[in-house]
Amino acid sequence: MLRDRFMSDLKEAMKAGDKGRLGTIRLIQSALKDKDIEARGNGKEPLGDEEILQLLQKMVKQRQESARLYTEGNRPELAAQENAEIATISAYLPKQMDEAEAKAAIAAVIAEIGAAGVKDMGKVMGELKGRYAGQMDFGKASPLVKQLLG
Repeated sequence: MLRDRFMSDLKEAMKAGDKGRLGTIRLIQSALKDKDIEARGNGKEPLGDEEILQLLQKMVKQRQESARLYTEGNRPELAAQENAEIATISAYLPKQMDEAEAKAAIAAVIAEIGAAGVKDMGKVMGELKGRYAGQMDFGKASPLVKQLLG
């Protein structure tokens, strides 16, 4: 389970004195605790591994945007810090599909559920999110789905 891995990696980073990694793992645990509290308030269970992966993907995207803005604002030291956090967070995510693998997976899902046109895009995206959470960038997958359905 990812939660156990966070704890063991946190202890490991503490022992090694790796402050950057330690800080990033603490950020992950803090975000996870916030989401757990939010779920408990709504009468739901704590997050499972799939929801944790979605949270980690969101954290990576936020940091990518921040790094881009820091680079544009001529703040390379802050961009480097964001990129270091991205590397640490990405280590917990499964390997991302490249474009060819994503197209093949999308084509397989379209054939399997019998999607006939753009009106079935929601069904296809829902199925992809269920099967490939953490492995596919759905922002990039959406235009591919539209292209293959159109």
